[in-house]
Amino acid sequence: MLSALWVGAMFGLSAGFTPGPLLTLVITQTLRHNVKEGILTATAPVLTDVPIILISFLILNKLSDFGVVLGLITAIGGGYVFYLSYETITTGPIKIEASQIQPRSLRKGVLVNALNPHPYLFWATVGVPFILKVRGENPYAAWIFILSFFSLLIGAKMAVALIVGKFSSFLQGRLYRYIMKTLGVILAVFAAFLIKDALARFGIVS
Repeated sequence: MLSALWVGAMFGLSAGFTPGPLLTLVITQTLRHNVKEGILTATAPVLTDVPIILISFLILNKLSDFGVVLGLITAIGGGYVFYLSYETITTGPIKIEASQIQPRSLRKGVLVNALNPHPYLFWATVGVPFILKVRGENPYAAWIFILSFFSLLIGAKMAVALIVGKFSSFLQGRLYRYIMKTLGVILAVFAAFLIKDALARFGIVS
């Protein structure tokens, strides 16, 4: 039980603070809109990882097909993150009427996380095998692992949104635009890595 709690917390905290497309999106949505939108984005793994966990149980016995499926998902994800990069880079200064724009934070977060290969890799190669192992020893241990993982994963990303939100008043005008352009470039870099990973899985690049 304690082992499941510790392992889940360790993986959740690490994934929560590790730079990636979802964490960058949490920051950009907080800066472009408000803390609430950043927090909504942070909750995306709750919706995306449950089906990923279920799918992982199915594909563990079909590893030969896993590379192709993951390559397709990675390529689609890279394209979508490139779109988010363009949207972020072209963002102007904060205006009063910007609040009328629908942020769609949860939808963006779900799409980014669903098209990100890392959750699939984690649950297929680490998370699900660990769940299967501890479930045989204690059926409650699997739930403790899942709950501790998601608590720390989402909690860490929410903490980032709150921290960023406290300093939002300093991110006006030129400084705000510079920050958004920088975050947009970061998203573009992540998108490039996703595309490269996809090409590598298809054997096009090494």
